[in-house]
Amino acid sequence: MGQIKMVDLHTQYLRIKAEIDEAMQHVLHTTAFIQGPEVAEFAASLSNYLGGVNVIPCANGTDALQIALMALDAKPGDEVILPVHTYVATAEVLALLGLKPVFVDVDEHAFNINVVQVQQRITSRTIAIVPVHLYGQCADMQPLLELAAREGLSVIEDAAQALGAVYTFKNGITKKAGTMGTIGTTSFFPTKNLGCFGDGGAIFTSDDVLAEKIRMIANHGQKIKYHHELVGVNSRLDTLQAAVLKVKLKYLREYESLRNDVARYYDAKLSGVPALRTPARVGNSTHVFHQYTLQILEGDRDQFKKYLEEKGIPTMIYYPVPLHLQKAYRQPEFGPGSFPITEKLSKTVISLPIHTEMPGDQLEFISTTIRAYFKA
Repeated sequence: MGQIKMVDLHTQYLRIKAEIDEAMQHVLHTTAFIQGPEVAEFAASLSNYLGGVNVIPCANGTDALQIALMALDAKPGDEVILPVHTYVATAEVLALLGLKPVFVDVDEHAFNINVVQVQQRITSRTIAIVPVHLYGQCADMQPLLELAAREGLSVIEDAAQALGAVYTFKNGITKKAGTMGTIGTTSFFPTKNLGCFGDGGAIFTSDDVLAEKIRMIANHGQKIKYHHELVGVNSRLDTLQAAVLKVKLKYLREYESLRNDVARYYDAKLSGVPALRTPARVGNSTHVFHQYTLQILEGDRDQFKKYLEEKGIPTMIYYPVPLHLQKAYRQPEFGPGSFPITEKLSKTVISLPIHTEMPGDQLEFISTTIRAYFKA
């Protein structure tokens, strides 16, 4: 049995090496390293995959969130509601723009934003809601979008962990993560389901006017070179990364299927262990399993993590410190106990290795080792 990895990017690369190498060599030969034709070609391919929305590539997922807020003319002091159980980037861009992050808790089983609490936290200063589609499954978007429409708020979807997940509305209409709100954002960090070989990101919107504004902001606020109509930033997806992504996008559905195979294997082996809670599946969203995240219901999570590491099984904790308890984002009104579900999750969640290249012997070893620990 080979070394167990959280994500095996090397083996994934080897499977499509010829295509990747050819794509990258083409860029090297043309030397169109910035805004080469592959960038527009990738954007068009991703737009087609997502159902025809505008796709504006950018430098990374954090920039995507910042540019989205700038496009909505967010002003210092405006409030944006977001889940407290998420990666720091969501709150980081708010602080950088002088906006106030308004935290809400999440659902204990699906890990996504609590819509009831969102409604409770809306004030006259609220301008937007940022649902984070965590671990690969969509937040409950229909009630969230209905609430936003009633209150006149924008919705910025953080789809970095759920690109490709499909949400089904009550009328049967389906839409992919990132295409339902006012603006969607994603990251192409290498370990994402659709990852490049460096940093990268993108912004989505079905609003053509807003899309043009986003393009300008991402390009120094200009539509015509040296004519700057808006205050913008310099945020570009470089051509080499676009070339890689254009190839890998063709395999995204296959990657999703392989990740679901791993998740089903874990489910079958671990769902009967009383000390564990396997990931919940909500009825209105597919799951692309960016992460396979267990909850430890009995025993010490950190001791369990140490045990697995001693057996050669890597794990990750997403996330060990909730946003409201991070030094940089503390608010006087929120201390320990303010968001009990997130605080509980921070002490009980643990993510197992999951990727597109996992061999059966590794899955068997991981599952058997976990069951042995819990004497199940």
